[in-house]
Amino acid sequence: MNDHGLTLPLRNEKPRDCGITILIDNGIPLNFFKDTVNSAAPYIDFVKFGRGTSVVSRHLEEKIDHLRQNGIAFFFGGTLFEKFASQGKTDRYVQYCRRFECEYVEISNGTLPLSNPEKCRYIAEFSKDFKVLSEVGSKDTAKSMADTPALWLESISQDLEAGAYKVMTEARESGTSGIYNGDGEIREEMFAAILDSGIPRDSFIFEAPNKQLQAFFIHHLGPDANLANIPFSDALALETLRLGLRSDTFFIGGDSHERNG
Repeated sequence: MNDHGLTLPLRNEKPRDCGITILIDNGIPLNFFKDTVNSAAPYIDFVKFGRGTSVVSRHLEEKIDHLRQNGIAFFFGGTLFEKFASQGKTDRYVQYCRRFECEYVEISNGTLPLSNPEKCRYIAEFSKDFKVLSEVGSKDTAKSMADTPALWLESISQDLEAGAYKVMTEARESGTSGIYNGDGEIREEMFAAILDSGIPRDSFIFEAPNKQLQAFFIHHLGPDANLANIPFSDALALETLRLGLRSDTFFIGGDSHERNG
């Protein structure tokens, strides 16, 4: 955006299908929310309202209005869907999403013991009215470590066939479940299986709640990796990682990705 004269990796303009950044709002104050959006809107594609905070937030509608003014989409976290599903009230969840004029919904089974075929039936139904972001992986670390790459790939394929717009890989905000082990390290065999699956890489959104994980995906997938669960405090910092402006990703890019400032 500034006339800096540097050669940096090329980034697509919004709306974009790759290089997506999804911030997570777990109940941050309204002014911090607005200040971040005002500062980093060109680099934010979605905001996820996580931890069920949309149910208790006093300023949800004001936040959503501010996102719309800045061309940023939003959705509610998948665990909220699971809460409605656990009570047999998915029809009420549809009404809830329509009340806020949601374009996107997240469908997951990270907490509720839904089989993947059951989850896919919800994906197919919700995709009639919304763009569905599905999620694979358990929030329970022990359970997620028992999941094999073959099981994940089967679930991912089923989700996409059922109508999911993109598939997110579970991590939690702690980065210690799903595609990560209990120590917060990437499960290399799971990631390798995803890359070797033949499924287009743009179909995936990787939850990466800290700098170490964000840098990992940028190194392996390039500046246009789709990343989620990004803290609001990292909105601009992630973009500088993508552009190789920090030591963690300083040498990314190449002639085919470069542009003059």
